[in-house]
Amino acid sequence: MRRRDTLIVFTRLPRLGTVKTRIARVIGAVAARQLHRRLVLRTLGRLASDRRWRTVLAVTPDRGGWREWPRRLPRLGQGRGDLGRRMGRCLRRCARPRAVLVGTDIPGISAAAVARAFKALGRCPFVFGPARDGGYWLIGWRRLAAWPRGALTGVRWSSAEALADSRASLNGARVARVDTLDDLDVL
Repeated sequence: MRRRDTLIVFTRLPRLGTVKTRIARVIGAVAARQLHRRLVLRTLGRLASDRRWRTVLAVTPDRGGWREWPRRLPRLGQGRGDLGRRMGRCLRRCARPRAVLVGTDIPGISAAAVARAFKALGRCPFVFGPARDGGYWLIGWRRLAAWPRGALTGVRWSSAEALADSRASLNGARVARVDTLDDLDVL
């Protein structure tokens, strides 16, 4: 791996009522915010200090502040649009030459799994880390390949078809798969 590889940790500012909303229906908004906070800090603790890549926080809302963000990590706003548009924008901005984007709600995430994704980008222009529910916990892109027109559009987010739709939106680009992990969307 090259030091210029970038890990993008894609997250929301932990504001009451805006994070883990499906889980909040079961445990309440305050507990959901606390869960989100713990997940973000746990993800950063596992991945951000790894010297094989630089870590960037991609945050929404763009100008959101939180006293617990690690000051040493660069932050960028996700910008406007649906999830696919925001993820695509961050990948295109950070892939110099490769970027991997992960969420913060993956209990089994590890530096080794992320390293395998970067390695897979040596063989294919795209990589996904599938989730058992039909979505995915990781997407990566190698800049040497063109970003397909319409990539990550028309995806049925938060559904069992999210991974299949995302792959289909890549217009036949070669795709590698790495570890299948669970994400924490519902209890």
